[in-house]
Amino acid sequence: MKVPVIGESVTEVTLSEWLKADGDYVELDEAICEFESDKATLEFPAEVAGRITHVAAEGDDLEIGALVARIDTSATPDSGDSAPKEETAAPAPKEAAPAPTPAAAPAPAAATSYATGTPSPAAGKIMREAGVDASTVNGTGRDGRITKEDAQQAAAKPAPSPAPSPAPAAPATAPVKASGTSKNTAAPSTGSATFSRDTRTEKMSRMRRTIASRLVSAKNDTAMLTTFNEVDLSEVMALRTKVQDKFVAKYGVKIGFMSIFAKACAQVLMEMPDVNAHIGDDEKSLIYHDYVDISFAVSTPTGLVVPPIHNVESLHFADIEKKLKDLAVRARDNKLSMDEMSGGTFTITNGGVFGSMLSTPIINKPQSAILGMHNIIERPVAVDGQVVIRPMMYLAMSYDHRVIDGSSSVTFLVKVKQLLEDPTLLLLGL
Repeated sequence: MKVPVIGESVTEVTLSEWLKADGDYVELDEAICEFESDKATLEFPAEVAGRITHVAAEGDDLEIGALVARIDTSATPDSGDSAPKEETAAPAPKEAAPAPTPAAAPAPAAATSYATGTPSPAAGKIMREAGVDASTVNGTGRDGRITKEDAQQAAAKPAPSPAPSPAPAAPATAPVKASGTSKNTAAPSTGSATFSRDTRTEKMSRMRRTIASRLVSAKNDTAMLTTFNEVDLSEVMALRTKVQDKFVAKYGVKIGFMSIFAKACAQVLMEMPDVNAHIGDDEKSLIYHDYVDISFAVSTPTGLVVPPIHNVESLHFADIEKKLKDLAVRARDNKLSMDEMSGGTFTITNGGVFGSMLSTPIINKPQSAILGMHNIIERPVAVDGQVVIRPMMYLAMSYDHRVIDGSSSVTFLVKVKQLLEDPTLLLLGL
């Protein structure tokens, strides 16, 4: 079993997790492991049925065509399965039985192997995000290794994890009482109970390494600049409130801010082809598009992906909302194909869902511009000489100054602002 060709631009993958243990019998097309590429996590199915022998280890970086595992096709499901293993395991206790003292030793050893089980990369990430201590998880994998399923079960039951925390508190109070009469001993006791200087080193995931490389490349290889504006979303919010029930009844999906912003950007991009263009690979030509493919930044457990929706200029609001929902769900489940995450002529990222008030987004190469949406905050603004409270959002557009002039970037953002502040213009295509 060798690493298959995944995509034209993919030359190396990381074996993130074994789904089948060394020595297991696998059926044809049964997933045996997961590969992490630059953009996605992919399952690797067995090409034949037989007993598997691992060649590569979890965390290994493998080139396309590298050997991953061997499968013995002469093996049968009955040969070497769980039944014979139990028979060979049985004699061990018989030999240990004559000596009562060693007999008790195996029990703690087994408990320790599970308590100190090393998590797989995928399991480790799940536990870190859920705040689960690896020492509290019983690994069911080979040699007590904590699998992805073990981590998901532990993360789903957060209640037991706080229980061990009071235990360390008891010994912490005892030394304080013992050293209460000494100022010199009391200070370090309090400090050691309050502060921690532990560190750990973890290998970056392939997706995180790719994201880091591309962000640095975008900063270093483009003449990036950011222009800002603010938009009053009173009319957009009023429109959504007015038509939401009818929209849901007819299309089965809610109309959100993202589809409205996407349609506004698409309309202006068709009017301003320079903003929708990018520099060719030869660095001497500009490539223009008579369509608008907008990439949407989606946050996933393994990193940020930007799958595009094609021909946004021709889509209805409901179509955009349905495609956005589908892309977001499949992106978080690592079910997007390489083709589905490639392309795009413009990007929209919404930091407002995380509470960001203002930021400078980085261009998604080879594109020339990206729009950053932010949190909607009610603020006092001057309207017709009066101070009123309005739902305001800051907009930020980063652009490659080699392709887009400053006047064009400002004009683009002003036009988008006008469409959002008067959605009638957007609905009529004006």
